[in-house]
Amino acid sequence: MPRPDPAIRSAKPGASGASAGSAASGAPGAPGGQACRTSASGRWRMLHGFRPGRAAAGTAALVATLLYAGDAAGSWSTPWFVVFPVVFGGLAVAGALGLAHYGLRRRRSASSASTENSAAPPSTSGSQAIR
Repeated sequence: MPRPDPAIRSAKPGASGASAGSAASGAPGAPGGQACRTSASGRWRMLHGFRPGRAAAGTAALVATLLYAGDAAGSWSTPWFVVFPVVFGGLAVAGALGLAHYGLRRRRSASSASTENSAAPPSTSGSQAIR
């Protein structure tokens, strides 16, 4: 029997195993819980956030694939060197989008962080006596 993914939480705290996951997700025997299933409100639940860099890289690879598939089918003629600017240009765009998304996530998490942790500790000299 496969082990449940630790990143996926079951619907009820303290409940574990396939019975709790299958009751919450609606899929009998689903290991570990709600793996892209509907939640109690009936909406799809994402297990991870949107990654625009990965989406751009996948789109560039898909475009290159479609260009050569059309060439193989005889619909049009695609030169052999077209794959390089399409894929490498897509990777450059994906890198820029990934950096921009990372910067936005970092700024958003920094602004929502507690101000309690940003202040210096009461004693920073390192000479505290051990009792």
